[in-house]
Amino acid sequence: MNTAAYLIKEGQKVFLADFDPADTGHFKSKEEALTKLGADIEKMISLQDRFYARNTYSLLIILQGMDCAGKDSLIKHVLSGLNPQGVEVYSFKKPTVEELEHDFLWRCWKRLPAKGHIGIFNRSYYEELLVTRVHPELLEKERLPQQTFDEKFWEKRFSAINHFEQFLVENGLLIIKFFLHLSKKEQDKRLAERIERDDKQWKISFSDLMERKKWHEYISAYEKLLVETSTKHCPWYIIPADHKWYSQLLAASIIVEKMEALQLDYPKLNEEEKEKLKALFYD
Repeated sequence: MNTAAYLIKEGQKVFLADFDPADTGHFKSKEEALTKLGADIEKMISLQDRFYARNTYSLLIILQGMDCAGKDSLIKHVLSGLNPQGVEVYSFKKPTVEELEHDFLWRCWKRLPAKGHIGIFNRSYYEELLVTRVHPELLEKERLPQQTFDEKFWEKRFSAINHFEQFLVENGLLIIKFFLHLSKKEQDKRLAERIERDDKQWKISFSDLMERKKWHEYISAYEKLLVETSTKHCPWYIIPADHKWYSQLLAASIIVEKMEALQLDYPKLNEEEKEKLKALFYD
């Protein structure tokens, strides 16, 4: 599976209109993809076991995308099979009063996974380059010394995030960033389903429909974000999201690929330790 085709290289220009949200690679149907998805999930479970035992690296998976892009579904169908003692999932919503008393990275910083653990961020600090860019009036609540929110202000935030992520990577945190790329037509379909289905109505609000009117503003903000924060040490993947089965398959393949690249094995006792333990055991 050519996962590199979905990676944004450092400095690459991004126009989301050039990326097909309905792409399914060489797979023709959901049924065809299920076998590989199941195999990748089994691999992921085995890799996580060694990852946890080795306790050297940590892994952060960042999920960003428009409303209804399938972030919750991806967590449920791809990542829920992992050992829960080594996984933490956090959904970042509107900042609390306490969170607004700190810098914009603080609430995510304190949720970073420990060594041997996998953290999953459903939305993240990247909301500070999206929601606040579309709604700059929200920045007033952060009570920043700088009151002019011009392009230099955003450049500083891009730089802050890039340096933050580089620091984390240099200290053993592997970061995988997925942008779930959904078409407006498919979003409309999923929003309508949430209104009609009893088991989905809790997931939709008046504000969701109001944000839908700012679709093009969010697309523009995402394009700028992807260009400025896809770096060599921490690139973005644009995941086609119109077909949830394919976005789940692609995400699972990338996670497996990145974890396999670490080439981790279970920690082993040296011969001296082994002999001491044997002596104690058989004493």
